Amino acid sequence: MKRKIIAITACATGIAHTYMAAQALKKEAKKKGYLIKVETQGATGIDNALTKKDCEIGEVVIFAVDTKVRDEDRFINKKILKVPVAAPIKNAGKVLDDALALVDEN
Repeated sequence: MKRKIIAITACATGIAHTYMAAQALKKEAKKKGYLIKVETQGATGIDNALTKKDCEIGEVVIFAVDTKVRDEDRFINKKILKVPVAAPIKNAGKVLDDALALVDEN
């Protein structure tokens, strides 16, 4: 069964790092054979918004953010890994592994 991860990326200005982090997570997840959907909360608003179903089926949530997550209450009762937006740009594999470790430790 493929691992299912959902994520939100957002930087303070909502421009480059938001999208660089999203791309890094998607690229690494594909390499590892994981399913991932990444919502970006940028200067132009929310792109690729996570649906209610996405939130239900995601095993874990990654917040790669340097600002407040919009509509954070969607993730009540979910394991959440919070990291700076630069973390997946530097090492997306570690971010994904750390997130899944939160689920696997139970």
